[in-house]
Amino acid sequence: MSAHYLKPATLAEACEARAAHPDFVLLAGGTDYMVGSHHRPDPPGVIDLFGLEGLGGIEERDGAIRIGAGTTYAQLLRSDLVRERLPALFECAREVGAVQIQERGTLGGNMATSSPVGDTLPVLLALDAQVVLGSVRGEREVPYHGFCTGYRQIDLAPDELIVAVEFPRPPQGLVQFWRKVGTRRAQAISKVMVAASARLDDEGVIAHVRLAMGAVADRPVRLEQTEALLLGKAPSEALADQARDEVRREIVPINDVRSTKDYRLSAAANLAARFVRTLC
Repeated sequence: MSAHYLKPATLAEACEARAAHPDFVLLAGGTDYMVGSHHRPDPPGVIDLFGLEGLGGIEERDGAIRIGAGTTYAQLLRSDLVRERLPALFECAREVGAVQIQERGTLGGNMATSSPVGDTLPVLLALDAQVVLGSVRGEREVPYHGFCTGYRQIDLAPDELIVAVEFPRPPQGLVQFWRKVGTRRAQAISKVMVAASARLDDEGVIAHVRLAMGAVADRPVRLEQTEALLLGKAPSEALADQARDEVRREIVPINDVRSTKDYRLSAAANLAARFVRTLC
């Protein structure tokens, strides 16, 4: 094991450590890193961020709900604010691993790993999240839809840390939706997951919609063609069928050890149709 282990006491110290050691591994909950630790070389060093006060907390601030990157899934589940205002994120956190994983795994860690099967990531797309990044140079914000740039690739400079995620306050009447398909009902890696949100206007027409999916591409994606199909229409069984067909045209899943492309395509299309039916 590496002899270089740093445990910053403040966010400022963490940023200084990252600037001085951009090649060190950032360790949050460690639930993903430790799984593969025996299959990769020892890192030159570790910066341990777990429990760092400057990376925690869930609060409303300036019209947004801000969640620290070091917030664990268990903390999300204990938050009334998350349960009431961000139910899609709450439902997602309930289905992440077992209790042990929920107590250690963090929202920022899921974002940093940026696996296509990262459960929280479609939720960030569906709720128009902003990512707050920090360094000794200051903070900057990146819309989540531009943060994940490829397979396990993110818009993060070598000297930066993920500090927080900010969600715009959900407007009155926003319907949030989350579904995950796995091999079993609990503690399963996703075959497909869908996060979506929509708001109807006074005439019952879809005035705002986001439809995001994971495990169907090299990164979590928004289905903008399907969104365009839904926008401006009244929810109905016919529209649900149209959404199912549009999803089949828009995504091209892959075969891998967890599922086949045909199964993923069918499940994704059916989940999109189910989302439309919830709006009826």
